[in-house]
Amino acid sequence: MNKENESTKAVQLRRHKTIATGLFVLMAAIYIFSTWWLKTNNAVWLGYIKAFAEAAMVGALADWFAVTALFHYPMGIRIPHTNLIETRKKSIGDNLGGFIVDNFLTTAAIRPYIQQLNPSSLLTQWLGKEKNLNLLITGATRVLKEVIRKADDTSVTRFIAGQSAELLKNAKLNEVLASGLEMVTERGDQARMLDYLLKKLRGYVLDNEEMIKERVKKESHFLIPEFVDNIIASKITSGFAKYLAEIENNPRHNIRQDIDRQLAVIISEIRTNPKWQEELGQIKDRILSGDKIQQYAASVWKQVQTGILRDLEGQQSHIQLYLAKTTGEIVANLQRDGQMQHKFNHWARYHAYKYILRNRKKAGNLISDTVGNWQGRELSSKLELEVGKDLQFIRINGTLVGGLVGLIIYTVTRLIENG
Repeated sequence: MNKENESTKAVQLRRHKTIATGLFVLMAAIYIFSTWWLKTNNAVWLGYIKAFAEAAMVGALADWFAVTALFHYPMGIRIPHTNLIETRKKSIGDNLGGFIVDNFLTTAAIRPYIQQLNPSSLLTQWLGKEKNLNLLITGATRVLKEVIRKADDTSVTRFIAGQSAELLKNAKLNEVLASGLEMVTERGDQARMLDYLLKKLRGYVLDNEEMIKERVKKESHFLIPEFVDNIIASKITSGFAKYLAEIENNPRHNIRQDIDRQLAVIISEIRTNPKWQEELGQIKDRILSGDKIQQYAASVWKQVQTGILRDLEGQQSHIQLYLAKTTGEIVANLQRDGQMQHKFNHWARYHAYKYILRNRKKAGNLISDTVGNWQGRELSSKLELEVGKDLQFIRINGTLVGGLVGLIIYTVTRLIENG
């Protein structure tokens, strides 16, 4: 309850209390006046007015006591079974919680509302707004940062090491290595690596022609002139460079085909030769033994942690872009795919229904505990602000009804006496 609303209700409560009390004061004044006037005037009608006022006062006082006893001790006197809200707040909380659970959180009451839910439409409309999507991405980024920063390094490293050890323990490294090399050859990666090496080697040869000349001179006979050595060195350099260029520019060159054949032989040997299995098994055992795998796992985790945080803190975060793109695609698919909407709505309704029913007792306990933990005076004041204004009509009605009943009784009595 906000302060402004609370202040408005307090003003209304005081106004209605004043009306109810003023009506009682009016009845008391009429009673006193009619009683005094009857001493000097025997008018019959004054008796009716007096009877009405007298009974009205009794009704007003009785209902004042009843209403006041709910929230306070009447006139501060600790009369038993008064100030009920404050003295029985625990029982009220329990009863209120049980009432809501038994009457509002039932299968029959919940199902119609759950079936009317259209969460897919609500989700797409909300995420369809750019500010909401940005809010989601920003929140997800903040959560991810906190998770990465506050993650227990020891636990994460132990998890990575355990999963890696389990994976490595059951892995056949010769098959893994052979399959990896097969993938390399199928994609033609070995040709691209060879092109890179040939280009670098040809450039190295051409850039170091002087060094080749020096080597030729050093190995040449002393009787051979220097210019002849230079010519030979130049021919060697250019010839070797041309040969490398031929291999580089000819996809069907014999050297390339020979390399492919040798790779195929190596892949076959890795897969079938027991020697390879034994050597790779020894490597696996060395990795699994001691603290090496823990060290590898710690290194991997640090690299992953640093990489994610660096990306998230950058201006153009790839993770944020990926989240935005993926979320946008999900929203677009959900908007145009009726079957996907049906599945999502069914899933959301089912889990909402299941969650509410599973936690209905907790809702009752929450209400009970909340009411029970309120200060008695606070609870009484809250409830009086909420319903006290309406309860003042009981006092008003009690005054009027009491007066009418008193008037009827007086009239009947007069009729009997004069009969």
